[in-house]
Amino acid sequence: MARNDIRRAAPARRQPEPPQRSRLSRFIRRTMVWGLGLALLGAMIVGVAVGLAAQSLPNYGELKSSQAGQMIVVRARDGSELVSLGPSYGKWLTYNQIPQVMKDAMLSTEDRRFRSHIGIDPIGIVRSFYVRVQEGRWKQGGSTITQQLARTVFLNNDRTWSRKLREIVLAMAIEWKFSKDQILELYLNKVYFGGGAYGVDSAARKFFGHPGTELSLPEAAIIAGLVKAPSHYSPTADAEAAIGRAQVVLGLMQENGVVGPADAAAVDFKSIKFASEKGQNSVRYFTDWALPQLDILLGEVTDPIEVWTTLDVGMQRAATDAVQKNVPAGAQGAMVSMDRDGAVLAMVGGTDYVTTNYNRAVNAVRQPGSAWKLFVYLAALEAGYTPSSEVVDEAVTIDGWSPRNSGGTFAGKIDVRTAFAYSKNTVAAQLGNEVGFSSVAGMARRFGISTPISTVPSMVLGTNEVRLIDLTRAFASVSAKGQAVEPYGITKIATTDGRVLYQRQAKGGQMLVPAYVAAGITDLLQSAVSIGTGRAAQIGRPVAGKTGTTTSNKDGWFMGFSSGITTGVWMGRDDDKPVPGLQGGSAPARAFASFMKVAVAGRPVEQFDTAAVPPAWQLEPDDEAALSGNPDDYRYVDEQGNLIDPQNPGSADGGPELVPGDAAPPPAANQDFLDEATGRRPRAEPSPARSPRAVPPPQQ
Repeated sequence: MARNDIRRAAPARRQPEPPQRSRLSRFIRRTMVWGLGLALLGAMIVGVAVGLAAQSLPNYGELKSSQAGQMIVVRARDGSELVSLGPSYGKWLTYNQIPQVMKDAMLSTEDRRFRSHIGIDPIGIVRSFYVRVQEGRWKQGGSTITQQLARTVFLNNDRTWSRKLREIVLAMAIEWKFSKDQILELYLNKVYFGGGAYGVDSAARKFFGHPGTELSLPEAAIIAGLVKAPSHYSPTADAEAAIGRAQVVLGLMQENGVVGPADAAAVDFKSIKFASEKGQNSVRYFTDWALPQLDILLGEVTDPIEVWTTLDVGMQRAATDAVQKNVPAGAQGAMVSMDRDGAVLAMVGGTDYVTTNYNRAVNAVRQPGSAWKLFVYLAALEAGYTPSSEVVDEAVTIDGWSPRNSGGTFAGKIDVRTAFAYSKNTVAAQLGNEVGFSSVAGMARRFGISTPISTVPSMVLGTNEVRLIDLTRAFASVSAKGQAVEPYGITKIATTDGRVLYQRQAKGGQMLVPAYVAAGITDLLQSAVSIGTGRAAQIGRPVAGKTGTTTSNKDGWFMGFSSGITTGVWMGRDDDKPVPGLQGGSAPARAFASFMKVAVAGRPVEQFDTAAVPPAWQLEPDDEAALSGNPDDYRYVDEQGNLIDPQNPGSADGGPELVPGDAAPPPAANQDFLDEATGRRPRAEPSPARSPRAVPPPQQ
């Protein structure tokens, strides 16, 4: 009992307490638990997002047909390609059609772990962040080929976290839905390589001039190197930079084991021949004018299309050469050439498109000088004048304005033909005053002048500004014997698979003036080239045309036609400063002749219809009887005054017989005036001026 009592009295032993966990360990544990939970939740969210994205993705066929923009291939009248605008996709190459060297080069450069990742490359992402920390800026991307494809097809290049997150989800969805070969095929047919080229076939054609199925190892290395910075490494922008980048690609291919050292050493980048760049100079003036018409002809069309135009490649080359070789130093030049139906065969808007793409052929408005007299004499011929009508070249004052001739002299009595050929300002002023300046303005409007027209007296000498294409159109309508001509540049539009969207239908224009007026003005225009101010425009066959020169030689023009082709030339400075020695009968006329010799070379010689038969109300009774009677009952003379045998109108007494194809003799000018002009007879004293006033020389 005592022992038990003793035990009962002894104090109980205390159990040791468990050690308290530190706050840090508890925080780490909680963080890990929550982190794992959040990671699982995030994975679930990403999985759901990827699944939903995969379900919403287009099928493979739809992805193949999707494009980043509209491709427009512009073709010349012979079907050859002038220029390709907008994104160019070339031909779609299947996975097996793409050369293996191209696939190896791209994978080695852009995504060496392409075959093993799920759309994103964790190793690449970690490496990208590491470089960011080391360099202090984003220098190396971690995007996979699948991510780049997602960005190319569905997103943009914004550097935002939201865009990057969507890119990751889409990339994983693409990997979920499509095979690796399909993804690589899509990528190589859609990735941008610069210069508007999307896909390896388009890039191969643009940079090397052959299909993508024929790519060699060095060519594949160059193309693969473009993805990093297409504008910087483009062969058309910097061939040396492109080759330097390709050498880096070749080294990566060696590291990846797809190219052996011997094959790499055998590559000679210097032997690569880059395709010449097309359509980057004067042709672009034409395309800049023609292609905006697509909005009117087609409306809303997003399919890739081919546009057949009226441009003649040979004539365009000749036009560019003619302008560049004849334009005065420091000046600009422009040219428009049309066929008899208004088809624009050549267009030059300046001396160099790369330097300045401002199209002076269709946008610039300049004073035409004496080329405007076309409308003055058209109005006069319609009012009853004929090329042989007598006029007086003398001092004249109209509403306080006193025009002067070039040289300050007067010829006295001459005929209309001579006054036009030698561009007599006083005669043009008198004719304009007689028929009415509003009638001259109306005639200009009738022939297609669209710019504002003032009806002050000096307008007869070309003080109103015009566009070169409008004035060329007016002369083309004269060439068409008075029928309205409308310039056009597009003949057909079709999709790349051959579906025709637009086909131009030939249509005749309305008659602007009677046939006798068209014949009469053609007579005058031919005289201006044969014996007058436009002699420098002669090309060995009939040419009709008119010069134009403005005050202080700020503008020089020559407008003319031959064998159904009408061409207008303008030269001057953009800042409107004088150009020493610039006259319409000098540089512009020489440029016209240089071009037209090429333009009409393949066409038959055409004689002009200058037989102007006036209407009945203009005929004297004797003339009416003669024209309505039997030709055998009367005899007549030609324009040189030679007696014509009505039984053999091809010959004249003492005159040469015309041979078919030869140029017809030019119309005769006033002989008294020619004698005075050449010094064979003293010049007659001018008639007294009517209230002459001292004014600066007007435009002529």
